[in-house]
Amino acid sequence: MKKFIKNLIDTLSLKKVDYGDIRVVETEIETITLKNGVVEAILHDTDLGFGIRVLKNSAWGFSSANQLTRKAGNKVIKEALDIARASARIKGSGVNLTPLKPQKGTYRTQFKIDPMKISLDQKLELLLTCNSIMRREKLIKVSQGFLRFKRIKVYFASTEGSLVSQDFVYSGGGIKVYAVDKEEMQSRSYGDFSQQGYEFIKELNFIKNAPRIAEEVVMLLKAEPCPEKKATVVLDSDQMVLQVHESCGHPAELDRVLGTEASYAGTSFLTPDKLNKFKYGSEIVNIVADATVPKALGTFGWDDEGVPARKVYLVKNGLFVGYLTSRETAGILNQTSSGAMRADGWNRIPLIRMTNINLLPGTWKFEEIIQDTKDGIFMQTNKSWSIDDKRLNFQFGCEFARAIKNGRLTKVYKNATYAGITPRFWKSCDAIANRRSWKVHGVPNCGKGEPGQSMFVGHGTAPARFRNIQIGIAR
Repeated sequence: MKKFIKNLIDTLSLKKVDYGDIRVVETEIETITLKNGVVEAILHDTDLGFGIRVLKNSAWGFSSANQLTRKAGNKVIKEALDIARASARIKGSGVNLTPLKPQKGTYRTQFKIDPMKISLDQKLELLLTCNSIMRREKLIKVSQGFLRFKRIKVYFASTEGSLVSQDFVYSGGGIKVYAVDKEEMQSRSYGDFSQQGYEFIKELNFIKNAPRIAEEVVMLLKAEPCPEKKATVVLDSDQMVLQVHESCGHPAELDRVLGTEASYAGTSFLTPDKLNKFKYGSEIVNIVADATVPKALGTFGWDDEGVPARKVYLVKNGLFVGYLTSRETAGILNQTSSGAMRADGWNRIPLIRMTNINLLPGTWKFEEIIQDTKDGIFMQTNKSWSIDDKRLNFQFGCEFARAIKNGRLTKVYKNATYAGITPRFWKSCDAIANRRSWKVHGVPNCGKGEPGQSMFVGHGTAPARFRNIQIGIAR
């Protein structure tokens, strides 16, 4: 592998490119899905290939192949150079990369149990047991379960002298039920993803949670609809994941701000004139992009430009202070890269992607937030979401909600929704739970780019309280 990579880097240097890099990516994926006790799919797939990026005449070119041969390598280099030369004919501002010292080293996921070595029978038995438990409730008409495991090996080298290797292991899964009574249907789910081995599946304890979600989905069928009013809202940690993801993570991606994602995923309200000036939220709101968090999906040793993992503030004491950047875009703001360039495979170019976008914990105990709330609503687990192209106006729905009355959780509400305008919403945040309630969650399907790329990202969150929020469907 090292010889293959070195030969291609040497060839790029002889071509006198402004810059060049190569990524060799080897992937193994296993997915098991079950529905109503019947196996819907079992997928076990492997993939291997490489991609080469070149900067020539201040323009990018990229090409890739799935055969690791010298002949394929020379062909890919030629194609990447041809694309770069063609791109350079279209006059633009040009590309300048911020400086980066040559990087050397290895990163490996720390895990206890290799998920690929757990037998298929054991994995199926877990899903079938959960299905049997959930189907005890007569009103449940559909029960689902899945397990997903992924191993990725990445080798990166550049004409600047970097040479690093990384070995990632991801595990996750979920269970979900749909209950029907007369003409109404409700759903309840549970699951998560982590950069760990099969030990994470054991930590999720699906068998313990299967009867809980079955019981709660039946409760929803009998529950009152979420009222329509302005209210105090407490969002659980799992719903804060989506809130942070959509209303901070995406708008802080500098390529969106600069317009290069406009046709697919939109732009951003966090324009450069707001940097270090704009009040994004209340003073207790601190949000960081941190690619160093142990076990998180967005953790790595180096991004796909060879930039070391780091922690950067996006929001500090309520003030908007930073972006997710690449070596190219960071220079536009006279900064250094935040290390956010990532690609979902060997045949995709790196894009600015979220790493682990974390809402830092506050000082409150979760129980204290509830006890301090005289009249409000507690919402859990995302069910639906809608947000505009600038990530400014949003409406989110949650699977499960409870009324808060005089500091106690009381009756269940169904079809709970809340809406807001991003900075106004975050300015209304007056309580965030402490480290004890803070948890890192995984999002395995963040979409971006053309052609589309699906990325693993992480979010560390704790329950938080927001005042005077529109809940229910405002008419």
